[in-house]
Formats: sequence, structure tokens, C-alpha cells
Amino acid sequence: MAPTQHPLDPLSATEIQNVISIVRKTHKNVNFHVVSLHEPRKAGMTKWLAERSNATKPPRVADVSVIAPGGKVGDGLVDLGKSQIVQWEWVNGRQPIITVEELQRVEQVIRTDSSVIKQCEISGIARDEMHKVYCDPWTIGYDERFGSNVRLQQALMYFRPNIDDCQYQYPLDFCPIYDSDKDKIIHIDIPKTRRPLRREATINYYPADINAKGGYRTDLKPLEITQPEGPSFKLNGREMEWQNWRFHIGFNYREGIVLSDIRYNDKGTERPIFYRMSLVEMVVPYGNPDRPHQRKHAFDLGEYGAGYMTNSLRLGCDCKGYIRYLDAEFPTRDGNIRHIKNAICIHEEDNGILFKHTDFRDESGIVTRARKLIIQQVFTAANYEYAIQWIFHQDGTIQPEIKLTGILNTYSINPGEDTDGWGTEVYPGVNAHNHQHLFCLRINANVDGPRNTVFMTDAVASDEPVGSPMNPYGNAFYAKKTKLATTGQAMTDYDGATVRSWDICNTSKIHPFSKKPASYKLVSREVPRLLPKPGSLVWKRAGFARHAVHVTKYRDDQFWPAGRHVPQTSGETDVGLTEWIGDGSESIDNEDIVLWHTFGVVHFPSPEDFPIMPVEPMTLLLRPRNFFSNNPVMDVPPQRATTASQILNTTNNQMGSPKL
Repeated sequence: MAPTQHPLDPLSATEIQNVISIVRKTHKNVNFHVVSLHEPRKAGMTKWLAERSNATKPPRVADVSVIAPGGKVGDGLVDLGKSQIVQWEWVNGRQPIITVEELQRVEQVIRTDSSVIKQCEISGIARDEMHKVYCDPWTIGYDERFGSNVRLQQALMYFRPNIDDCQYQYPLDFCPIYDSDKDKIIHIDIPKTRRPLRREATINYYPADINAKGGYRTDLKPLEITQPEGPSFKLNGREMEWQNWRFHIGFNYREGIVLSDIRYNDKGTERPIFYRMSLVEMVVPYGNPDRPHQRKHAFDLGEYGAGYMTNSLRLGCDCKGYIRYLDAEFPTRDGNIRHIKNAICIHEEDNGILFKHTDFRDESGIVTRARKLIIQQVFTAANYEYAIQWIFHQDGTIQPEIKLTGILNTYSINPGEDTDGWGTEVYPGVNAHNHQHLFCLRINANVDGPRNTVFMTDAVASDEPVGSPMNPYGNAFYAKKTKLATTGQAMTDYDGATVRSWDICNTSKIHPFSKKPASYKLVSREVPRLLPKPGSLVWKRAGFARHAVHVTKYRDDQFWPAGRHVPQTSGETDVGLTEWIGDGSESIDNEDIVLWHTFGVVHFPSPEDFPIMPVEPMTLLLRPRNFFSNNPVMDVPPQRATTASQILNTTNNQMGSPKL
């Protein structure tokens, strides 16, 4: 028997087709960029979650974005139960998300465009080699010469001598600009200093090339992962139960994995922790100031979509062990269905020691091993791969982790040319520019209920001087708590010197022992600041990245911190998070709140990152503090548990009874 559809389940292929039919009855020949679940209003959803058998199930509504002939952009809502459009708006000066079909079209156009062919010839590529010319299509970001009304992409150009070669070894020095509506190249950016194609010896990462250079390692023995009785989790539809955890696994075109209604069963009491949690945006600013590199700051979620770019995962490659998969369905631009098999993989892994103690007197003690549950997707954004893992631990910790791999974005460089510090020559002729990867995590808190407050916590030394009555030996330090009472006060940054963290607290739930509020602590230490300066193009467009933490009051549909439609925004008008914060005066004390956290890495490329980059992980923790009465995993069966009395009895039995 199939599980009943949950209100937060993604739209099915049938539902997507129904929405497309309904829209086309009114708006005829439009191209579809978004057909996705319009999430139920929180008020109605929480009523249904609290009493599923009696409460009215929220309606199924689709969020739609289309482009009509002539570039006209339409946004609307379609009620599937009523089979009708219930809201529609034509918007100006905005461009919806780029589709896979649009990306693929650019490469087809550049190969036959006369102006591109001319530049290829100048670079040293013959006309009969145009089938070896490739491009990575990117949204143009924003270019003041063209504005936002014309739908554009920029083509980052490469040459590939053979189809199996790494194109990023052979970057070209010019950048065509493609008009989607006209389906043609309208301009080419050409640098002042030309850098002809350098046909250096290939460096590749496929088996034939590795075997030609000595072959693979031969000292790796098989490593098997088995679960003969199956996994410890239960998946009912898209609702997960594992080790006291219960939550819903959603998936959409933009965020990819969405986790909702996250609860923990604490000795028979199911306690809410988070209402909704996901990665909602990211930006990758590059550090070369020369045109056209100032446009290279991809918003990979808002401009392309983590769901749209997700991989079909394979057992033994992307995931090992006993795996459960979830598929995904999306619309194509022309109104068909694109099915992605195995978009999400779910599995358990051993996680080392959960807890351990040995008494030094007699070696009595206990050791218990941990396991973790991983919900994973992997998406490819042109050259880069991002493995997004949501890791659940038995002790109530949630660990979002991102693993970066793939290939560096590269640019051409002449022999002997200075990179000016903006990049690294990782191979002859291959300049990899400095860049950042900054991710934005959205957390709608629900710690023991919907009214929460965020406190900033800093480890600081006592204010009392050495020798004073309160600090006679000078060693006193404490956790300094600062309440973030308004949206303005909540705009805070990481401070490594004080090991800064942020506590999401329910101040009405006080722990009986510590006398501190029930909380979940955000522990995040990979938090570089946005390096482009205030007033720069990326600084204006990526307002969410200006601080490590923002906090806002919850409102339905406030999901996208860089705005609903991200391609080609100028940043001159506040959209998304900066708009919602406004003057910073709104109270977020004891409210239904959303914490927005920006974290990531600064990447100064090196030759070890080329031609393919070893995984670079980054991680953060959401840890229970003053939430449980004590250690919540003492009931996990130990691998070894020996008490002092058992050792004593064993010793006495081996020695025999003592003589009187």
C-alpha cells in the first residue's frame, strides 16, 4: 500500500503535467522555468502536523515561472485541487532561473557564429576545428551595458583537442555574450592583452591517461560495507524515522534537499527542534578585477538551481552500503518532464566512538560506537561538484557538510605572464583565479516550540584583574551571552579569537540542573568574510553574505535571500534578506524566527587542485545544549562494558578464595 501523500512532498510528474496544461489554457505558448510546490502556509501546516487525522490537509498549490514570446516573464500560483490559476503577475526587469536547455543551447550557437569563429582563428584554432570548441555557459551576472530586460548568458570559452581531454586545460581569452530571446551572439568581450591557445601536452584524469603514465595503485584491498539485516531507519513515503529522529525529506528545483518538521523523541516525548532547514543560496565571487571577470560571481542556487543540476547517484560510487534512493521530477522548458533517478541517497555509516571511558586504576570502563544517518545529493555547476550531506547523529546533533570537488574554473595565461596575485598558474597556460564559495543556510527554528531567541556566545577572559578577589590567579573565563533582540543587532560576524557561536534558545524552557534555557548551538568555524569590498557589484547583489548571521521574523514565502529572480540583478535595489531586514528595528526576541548563516571557504588554487580537485570538506554543527536532561545516548548498546566489581570478581576467581 502506497503511503499517503504528505503536504510537503514535491510535485509528482502527473501534478507537474497538470499544472502545465492549466497554464497553457490561458497563456498558450510559454516556456516553463519553474513548476514547483508552493509550500503550504505555516499556520495551516502546523495544525495538520499536530492533528493529522482531524485537521484539514493543506491544498496542493504550484509555484510557476514562465517566459512568454518576446521575453515577457510571468509568475503565478496554480491550485491543483481547483485546477485553476489563483494568482498571476507579469513582471518587468527580472529574469527567472536558467534552465538546462538554455545552457546547452549556447554551446551549439557559438560553434557556428561567424564572430566567434573569427576570434577562434585569432587564438590559433582553424575553422575545421570548431567542433573542438566548447563553452561553459554562465548567467552574465550583471553588466550595466545591457541591463536586466534582455536575457543573457556569457560563454566561458575552451578548446578540447580530443573529446576525452580536459577542456579546462585549454581556456580561450575571449567571452561571447548570448541573447536567449534572439538565439544569437550579440557581443564579444576581448581582452586588451591577447593570449593565444597554448597546445601543451595533455594532463587528464581518465583511466587511459593514468595507465599511460604508470597506472593505478595496486595496494588497495577490498573494503566491504554490509548490513545483513537491512538499515536501522524507516522511510514512510518521504518521512524518516531513525534513532529517535523524525523528519520529512523534501526536494525542489532550487534548494535541492529540504528538511522539515524535525523532531527528536526524548524518552517518549517528541520534541520539536526545527520547522524547516535547507541551503537556500550560495555565491562564488572570483578575485580577478579585470573585465569580464568582475561578472564571475555565480549564484549557483538562485541562477541555476541545486535541484535542476543534481546528479543521478550510483551505488558503489557516490554512496556505499545499504542505500535508499529518492527520485526527482522537474519540468523541461518546453513543458515535458525530466526525471532524475536517485537524486537523493540515504544511508548509515559507522561514526567511530560515541563515548568511552577507562578507569586508570583497573581498566574497567565502557566504549560505545556511534553511527550516523546521511541524506545526500550531489550537483554539478559547470566545472564544480558539490556533495551536500545532511548528517544526523544519535546524540541529537545535526551536521550539514559540503564536499567540494570537480575542476577549477580556468583562464588563459601567456608564457612568463604575471598573475598579479589574482590567481595561480596550475599548469602551463592555465591560470586559476582566486575565489570564494559562500553558502547560505536557512533555519526556521522550533526549539521546543515556535517562540525562540538567538544569543551570541563568546569565550572571554574575566574582566577582573589578576590578584583581585574575583580572579586571584588570573585564570577565570566565561561564556559571554549577547541577546540579539532586533534584526539590526543580529547582523553579526564570526570571531575566531572568542570561538564565537550562536545559541537558538527557548527562554521559557529552563533546564532543571543548569538553570539555562533549552537551546541548539550553531557551531561554525569556516566563516570567511565576503572579500569583495562594500559597494562592489557582488557585495550589492549578495547582501546575505555581508555577515555570518542574520535573523529575521518568520513570514511565509521569505525563502530566497538574494531575491526570487536572481539572474541579472544589479543590486541597486534591496531584495531578499536586505529588504526584509529594512532599518533593523524589528523585534526577533521570543518570536517565530529564521536564522540565516553564511559560511564557506576561500580558495587560492594550487597545482594539487588540477586537473581534478581532491574533495575539500566544510562542516558545521547544530548541537543540543541544555536541551536533554543528560547524555541522551547512554541507551545505545555498548561494544564493551566492564565494571570495577566485575574485574575484581574475575581476579578473585582466578586467584582462588583468600585464606583466612
